[in-house]
Amino acid sequence: MSDQIPLNAAGSLEGRSNRFCWTGSGGLILSGRRWTPRWAGTDQAPAEWEQAGKLPLLCLPGLSRNTRDFDAIAKAMTAKGHPVIALDYRGRGFSSWTSDWHSYSIPVEAEDIAAAITHLELERFVVLGTSRGGLHAMAMAATYGPEQMAGMILNDIGPVIEFDGLKRISGSVGSKMTYESFDSLALSLKSGLEAQFPDLGGSDWLRLAQQLASPSDAGITLNYDPNLGKTLEGWDKGGAFPDLWPLFEASNRIPVLVIRGALSDILSAETAQTMSLRHPDTKLIEVEGEGHAPLLWDAITQSAILTFLKRLI
Repeated sequence: MSDQIPLNAAGSLEGRSNRFCWTGSGGLILSGRRWTPRWAGTDQAPAEWEQAGKLPLLCLPGLSRNTRDFDAIAKAMTAKGHPVIALDYRGRGFSSWTSDWHSYSIPVEAEDIAAAITHLELERFVVLGTSRGGLHAMAMAATYGPEQMAGMILNDIGPVIEFDGLKRISGSVGSKMTYESFDSLALSLKSGLEAQFPDLGGSDWLRLAQQLASPSDAGITLNYDPNLGKTLEGWDKGGAFPDLWPLFEASNRIPVLVIRGALSDILSAETAQTMSLRHPDTKLIEVEGEGHAPLLWDAITQSAILTFLKRLI
């Protein structure tokens, strides 16, 4: 897959994506992608975008996911002048794996994210966190404050995580890593997730498969360390989960957009509504026909994210 992606071939605007690396906790080499808005045929973003203060969107993926989950949203945002950055956590995507699977943890990943922000010299940004990425976003809101973190977008995650969804995820991560082809992976995804995404067609499942895996010597392999599954051992037995409401409420000075899949088994409608009531500046949208986590492929969701970014300038 090319790292140079034209995002608007029909117009004057195109975006380019490039991989970058930074050093995370313990010296591990980690990888991310940066999409930069450009005028077609030039190497520089126009000065008026800088003057308009187009905020970069920092995207943090779900537990076993990678930066390809944000291709579509990056295309939509760079077409409107917003730089987009996405990070691969350690053991995922193009980032290095580690022999110590215990470091696949929220605290260590938080150190890695902070190192990336320093490396990229991000002075002010908006965070889009999908699932696990949203947990990081809530913690970051308390750390960085509104002066640096201008807004927070939570994609199907909140202070209460539903047990049924957590059990479903913990039973799948790391259980089967390699498939004969993208088509066979697509069929497997459909079998496991069709209740969450009943409206997806065959080409959609194939598209999702291509976001999650890459060709390898063994076939088509999911892009994460299978040891990641060990970090979830015990959760499917109903172990106590920490109270995250104080963490969410600590972000009360930062505007929040909550995206909920209408069929989600991770973020309930009740929790999403309570988030709106307990935070002074929260907007909630529901994505029909999608569960955990919304794919961010559709125009309605992309428009809501763009509208949210516009108000933060």
